[in-house]
Amino acid sequence: QLQLVESGGGLVQPGGSLRLSCAASGFTLDYYAIGWFRQAPGKEREGVSCITASDGNTNYADSVKGRFTISRDNAKNTVYLQMNSLKPEDTAIYYCAARDNYYCADYLYDYDYWGQGTQVTVSS
Repeated sequence: QLQLVESGGGLVQPGGSLRLSCAASGFTLDYYAIGWFRQAPGKEREGVSCITASDGNTNYADSVKGRFTISRDNAKNTVYLQMNSLKPEDTAIYYCAARDNYYCADYLYDYDYWGQGTQVTVSS
């Protein structure tokens, strides 16, 4: 069974950090582009960051550039999202998604597998 499982969310104060994990089972993440998305209450799901298959080129939304870092550990079949200098507007459910393609994509429907999401709340 092909599955993605996110973890690492929680409650953090503004300026704090969290590291999200996206662990895959049933397939090898190295062959997939992996995206992180988020959805805040009342808003559409938006792309946060993405890492290409194999060589791991990365891209970021302007709102998180310089604060978030995406990486992959192929030995653990896991992709991470390190989030620093968190702001209240980063509060959302964060999802990872896998695309059976080298390249990242902008549209949600271009991704083949989705995790269940993990809640991130930034509040004092």
